[in-house]
Amino acid sequence: MKILLLGDFSNYHQCLATALRELGHQVTVVSDGCEWMNTDRDIDVARRFKGKLGGLDLWIRLNTSLSRYLKGYDVVQINNPIFITLRPNRVRKIFDKLKRDNGAVFLTAMGNDKVFLDMCMDPNGPLKYNEWLVYGKPTKLLQEQPDIVNGWNNPILKEHCKYIYDNIDGATTVLYEYDLACRKVLPNDRVGYCGIPIDTKNIIPSEITETPQKVKFFLGIKSNHKILKGTDRFLDVTQKLVQAYPDKCELKTVQNLPYAVFIQELKNSHVLLDQLYSYTPATTALIGMAHGLTAVTGGEDEYYNFIGEKENRPIINAIPDDNELYSILENIVLNPDIIPTRAKANRDFVIKHNDSIVVAKKYLNFWEKQLNRK
Repeated sequence: MKILLLGDFSNYHQCLATALRELGHQVTVVSDGCEWMNTDRDIDVARRFKGKLGGLDLWIRLNTSLSRYLKGYDVVQINNPIFITLRPNRVRKIFDKLKRDNGAVFLTAMGNDKVFLDMCMDPNGPLKYNEWLVYGKPTKLLQEQPDIVNGWNNPILKEHCKYIYDNIDGATTVLYEYDLACRKVLPNDRVGYCGIPIDTKNIIPSEITETPQKVKFFLGIKSNHKILKGTDRFLDVTQKLVQAYPDKCELKTVQNLPYAVFIQELKNSHVLLDQLYSYTPATTALIGMAHGLTAVTGGEDEYYNFIGEKENRPIINAIPDDNELYSILENIVLNPDIIPTRAKANRDFVIKHNDSIVVAKKYLNFWEKQLNRK
């Protein structure tokens, strides 16, 4: 098939594209590079200028020099209802062109939008905790940055999001949480869980065969996501742990690194800290696990049951309670022998569930089912 992946988060679509090409398909990735991450893409749609001038310049390019890259595909996959950094009315016009000039348009549900936030903000919803509510109480993020939620409830953006969901041919989901949200607004047969693709064959695992004398924790910080992902709480708790056990553990932090540099930095650690409010391991955690690192991240029973994994459950589940989180990390420091014993289990888990070829085949099966319905 001829496939367009439009927009990206954390190198997701680029990694998926590589696997799809390996399976014999023609794929074009169009994105802005995910800001400072500077992820690979075939066509760059980053704003070249700030403010209104940048928006106007991008709009003109999309309708002139870049327009030929947006048509003639069997499948188009967008990464969000706002898949281009333009105002909703202009995004909608691009979306309508995509619908008109291509076989089918799908959404990869992998970030905030009205549908996901509605589920998270529901005190009676299926999640006992998320970035916005923890056991029914507002998080620091909701208290300090309510504009994120309010923005998606703005009448213009709310209507835009509904329009996109009403007119896509289906949605693929990357996390258990996003899958729950999508099935609230779309028929089950138009939603397919695919997971996060990890290029495991090109990841050489760390040889963690002996119990470390000093546990090395690793925490990657995105400055604009520090509260959103619980990084601030991971940082505070781990710093206290290092103060209590300076001879038994240490913490390495990095901030706002390009994607390729970030991956190099995490490899010399033992324990990766990521995503405090998630039920599901996300990209950074899975990459770390593929390297053989122990991940402290989302690993709830609901997620394991959802993917049908009954035996290999190697993730150390992060709990959004500082005292409990401290105890979880302290247990690793006091029992470092769990690190080498989990190394192979972590990598095996990612190979089974998230290898990029495995994920790409799920996409192809889903697309083919939807295209046969048209």
